[in-house]
Amino acid sequence: MTNNEFIEVMNSGFQIKCGSAVHLKMHELSQEAIRITAEINNGYHTPQEIRSLMEELTGQEIDEKFGLFPPFYTDCGKNIHIGKSVFINAGCKFQDQGGIYIGDNCLIGHNTIIATLNHCMLPEERGDMLPKPVHIGNNVWIGSGSVILSGVTIGDNAVIGAGSVVTKDIPADMIAVGSPAKVIRSIYDK
Repeated sequence: MTNNEFIEVMNSGFQIKCGSAVHLKMHELSQEAIRITAEINNGYHTPQEIRSLMEELTGQEIDEKFGLFPPFYTDCGKNIHIGKSVFINAGCKFQDQGGIYIGDNCLIGHNTIIATLNHCMLPEERGDMLPKPVHIGNNVWIGSGSVILSGVTIGDNAVIGAGSVVTKDIPADMIAVGSPAKVIRSIYDK
């Protein structure tokens, strides 16, 4: 199975059976991600070197204004899509098999977790996975320690307060906080 075939299956949203060819490919890509993130996290790298390592990790071109403060963790890497002028702060963990789409000019705070997989509820299917993408719009600011769960879309210009757990979509131009995150006001309200 090629990387592109794997991404196509993961983006379909279909249940991934434990032990299937797709599941085995997931483990193969995890080993590659562990190797590349170990390189990112174990020693100083210039911004250009970080960008190059992120290109190797994602298999995609990364904008020259991209910024990342290590450590950074992911267990796949190949289904992360990063817009222009994105900054990812230290300690972030991305579970990207289901797809993480980050718009332009986003700020992602320390220790943010973005998860795109769930396990099935039935005990006999518990090893199976259900992928759903996370979409983060343009100009989004995600506060430190936030958790963004699978299937969530965060609209353009939204702000997610530190420590929030985002379980549902957040509209554009809104501030959401808490666990679960709730919209408290527009970014334009004083």
